[in-house]
Amino acid sequence: MKKQQIPTLSSIFAQATSAALARVQADGGSARPRMAVALSGGLDSSALLHLAHGYAREHGIELFAFHIHHGLSPNADHWLTHCEQACAALGVSFEAQRVQLTEQGKTGTEAAARKVRYAALGGLCARHEVRLLLTAHHLDDQAETVLLQLLRGSGTAGLSGMDAANAAPELLANPVLVMARPLLPVSRKQLDAYVAAQQISHIHDESNDDARFARNALRHKVMPALDAAFPGFQERFARSAQHAQSAQRLLTELAEQDLAQCLDGDSLDVTKLRSLSADRCANLLRHWFKVRQLRMPSSAWLSEMLTQLLEARYDAQLLVTHPDCHVRRHRDRLYLTPKLAALEGEREDQFDQSPGTTFNWKGETELAFPAYGGVLHFERAEHGLDPQWLQQQALVIEFRRGGERLKLAENRPTRGIKYHYQALNIPAWERGRLPVVSAPQQLLFAAGIGMDCNKLTTGTDRIRLRWQAV
Repeated sequence: MKKQQIPTLSSIFAQATSAALARVQADGGSARPRMAVALSGGLDSSALLHLAHGYAREHGIELFAFHIHHGLSPNADHWLTHCEQACAALGVSFEAQRVQLTEQGKTGTEAAARKVRYAALGGLCARHEVRLLLTAHHLDDQAETVLLQLLRGSGTAGLSGMDAANAAPELLANPVLVMARPLLPVSRKQLDAYVAAQQISHIHDESNDDARFARNALRHKVMPALDAAFPGFQERFARSAQHAQSAQRLLTELAEQDLAQCLDGDSLDVTKLRSLSADRCANLLRHWFKVRQLRMPSSAWLSEMLTQLLEARYDAQLLVTHPDCHVRRHRDRLYLTPKLAALEGEREDQFDQSPGTTFNWKGETELAFPAYGGVLHFERAEHGLDPQWLQQQALVIEFRRGGERLKLAENRPTRGIKYHYQALNIPAWERGRLPVVSAPQQLLFAAGIGMDCNKLTTGTDRIRLRWQAV
């Protein structure tokens, strides 16, 4: 039997990088491909730089190296200088960008630095028309990621770990950029050996020794114990991640089919949702949140939301608050609606009798009313308001008080605005932000419904009103 050859580090890198470049080309990459290395100056990214340099030279690819200076360490300036000198020695185009961490929120320094770092890398790639970004994530990083997600109680999406290559437009702020991890099958020990054999100089980031960070605690305390008890566990973790990726792809395919079946415009049909099992409903809703680029809800939140929204009576006007949006139900439809800031013109309650905003029309084509969240357009028409009469009126724009009535046409009865909203299937949460426009003792226009016909005449250059929310 012919002895099987063990792939070298260079061949593993070349195979993964070629696959990533093929993906970029298939997505419409430039005739002369460019790629970049995310270079911190540490052991892993220094090895990546040397491997990428050899590959780029062999294949005639223009190579860049990008370094992000966070300023968090007193050694940050030294690291930047080291990276610049390493790239100069290899003849690799180098650029650094200084960033600052402003709002860390509840995520902490590590997550905030990651977020700003990737956004900066995406910007640098866009500036240099680079479509492929290489990072130095390796087999041990994958094992740490899977274990961290397991400790967080993640589902298949989290346990899938890192992909060999993927697009991340939100993280990278760059919709055309592909991020590849060509060292993902390679262990940290292999990289150590490669760097030593090639005599590659690198820096040491002291923050990687700080066990207060979850990943560092795993790296220095848990992983050595696992390696001693279960040698080669990293490969098995990576294999489990691949199984989770396969399962997640199947769940995504099922969610896409269920979403297509239940989707009704921008909403979901509750009746069709009820026909699915609880697990399929949750899977569909997670996919819907992902499609709408919203943060993934927890299992507990999702279960509570489904209970409230699916079991309520048909005419219930329910609202469930998500960190990024509102989940609402209206006439057996589920909607994801944005969280909107309060408007100055809004009334505190139904008993609020504060006056609206008085204004005069002087022939403008449009007037902005920020207090009511939009722009009022005055459009020429054959059937509308007499412009001379309209200019003489003290007009008032306001949100409805209740009891307003509107007659849409001569052959139709006068109805309350609430009736018109119901007839037009306008959800309750939209009604509160639709203003009305009145002249003294006369309602002229209701946004979302139309013009009252009592003052409309036919003639040259008549005026009709139109509301545009902004």
